[in-house]
Amino acid sequence: MGRHREFDAEEALEAALSVFWQKGYEGTSIEDLTQATGVARPGLYAAFGNKEALFFQALDLYDKRYLGFMAQALDEPTSYKVVERILRGCAVLHTLSPSHPGCLGLNGALACSDEAESVRQELIRRRAASQLALCRRLERAQREGDLLPSADCNTLAEYVMTVSQGMAVQAKAGASRQSLEKLAEHMLSTWPASPSR
Repeated sequence: MGRHREFDAEEALEAALSVFWQKGYEGTSIEDLTQATGVARPGLYAAFGNKEALFFQALDLYDKRYLGFMAQALDEPTSYKVVERILRGCAVLHTLSPSHPGCLGLNGALACSDEAESVRQELIRRRAASQLALCRRLERAQREGDLLPSADCNTLAEYVMTVSQGMAVQAKAGASRQSLEKLAEHMLSTWPASPSR
């Protein structure tokens, strides 16, 4: 009886993450994943489950390895610094690798068929959770007098998330880090910080 080939599950997951980041969920085939990981289909399924389960594990790895700056930004002392760290972090992340520019979540969500609706919904859920956390931080800034009382924290949080996603789309289309940083600087120049801060 033949033995199954041994492989490093973490390395295989990293390779799968890279493929999903480059091609999106729908654009990635099982053949793409087996080629990138060096693991045959039965071994891939045994280790990670189906393609959807593998994608969700890749998303978790992406969050852990690349999106730490989002949570760290919420600890910045002012709303301006929070948003600056988010946007500068996005500019770096979206241009990190020429082989997979942009954002894994956005690349994965833009084109999903009915069969991949659960993937689209999970990506929407994660984005909404990030936006809510940012909104809560902006509300705190407003209570502390750091944001103008007239500022709509929910709309501002949505604005930041929309700009960050637009930066991902621009990066996917070939925009440079410098170009994305200029976009961030422009947005920051309009930030409604309290004049007393």
